[in-house]
Amino acid sequence: MNMVYIGIDVGGTSIKIGVVDEKGCILAQDATDTKVGRPFADIIHDMGTCALKVLAQSGYTLADVHSVGVGVPGIANQDTGNVLFCTNLHWQNVPLRAALQKYLAKPVWIDNDATVAGYAESICGVSEGTHSSVFMTLGTGVGGGIVINGKPWSGFHGVGSEIGHIPMDIDGVPCTCGNRGCLERYCSATAIIRMGRESLPTHPESGLYAACGGDASAINAKMVFDCAKNGDAVSLEIFHRYVKYMCLAIDTIICFLDPEIIILGGGVSKAGSFLLDAIRAELPRYLLLKELPYARIEIARLGADAGIIGAAMLGRANTEEA
Repeated sequence: MNMVYIGIDVGGTSIKIGVVDEKGCILAQDATDTKVGRPFADIIHDMGTCALKVLAQSGYTLADVHSVGVGVPGIANQDTGNVLFCTNLHWQNVPLRAALQKYLAKPVWIDNDATVAGYAESICGVSEGTHSSVFMTLGTGVGGGIVINGKPWSGFHGVGSEIGHIPMDIDGVPCTCGNRGCLERYCSATAIIRMGRESLPTHPESGLYAACGGDASAINAKMVFDCAKNGDAVSLEIFHRYVKYMCLAIDTIICFLDPEIIILGGGVSKAGSFLLDAIRAELPRYLLLKELPYARIEIARLGADAGIIGAAMLGRANTEEA
C-alpha cells in the first residue's frame, strides 16, 4: 500500500477530517462538531478520535500514514506546533501539535486555513502546474494563500498571507482587527452586506428593498448579486463598487508578488462568471504595466474539499522542503 495523509480542516462550526492519497484524492472523510467554547483538550479529543475513525473507514492503519496536517483559521508557529492566535476558537498559544500527537503519533504540520486551501488548488485544482499562485477566500472576511514554486508560503513569521489586513483605505471602515480601512472591509461578503444595508433608507424603490422586504438584517451577499443580475440599479451600483475594490486588491497583489494566477474562493466566488467576467474586464485599467502579461484570474475549483486536501499535503510539502 502507498502512504496516505490525514488532513484536518478546523472551522468554527465543524472540524472536517479526511484521509488523502499522494495525488490529493480524498479516500474517506467525516466531521465532528467544534463546539467552540469547550476546553481545548475536549476539542482535540474529538478531533483525534474522529481522525482515527476516518482512518479505519479508509482501510488504512496508522502505520500507513505519512503525516497529519491541520488547517486553522489563525496563525501557527511551525517550529513549536503551537497555534499562536485563533480568534474564532478563542485559542491563544495552544499546543496543538503535542496534544494531537497523543492520538496520532505522526508528524503534525499546521498552517492557516486559506493557505492550505490555496495549496490544494495548486496540487489538484485550478492552479495545478503553475509556478506561483495567490488564493483569496472571500467570505465573512478575506483570507489569503500564497504558493511559490509548489510550496505554500506563510512568511518568515507566519503572517505572510494575511491579505485581508492590507490597508486599502487610510482611516476607512473600522476592522475587527482594531485597525481601519483593511482590505477585507471592502472585499468580503460582509462588505457587500454593509453596502446593501446602507442603501435601504434612501432607496425604498429598489429591487433590493423589495427582495429583503425592507428588513436590512435579511440581506446577504447573494441577494445583492441576484438583484444586480436582474438589473436593479442600486444593486448594480453596489456590485460595480465591489468589483472596483476587488480590482484594486488584485492590483496590489500583482504589484507586490506578480503571481502566475490569482484564485477567488469562498462564498462570494459562487457568483461565478458574473463576478469573474466583471473583474477581468475592469482589472486592466488599474494595472501599472498594461502592455505586459499579468496574472490570470480564476474561480477556485475544489470547494469545501480544499481545506482537507491542502492540510493533508502539508506533510508532503515540508518533507520535500527538507
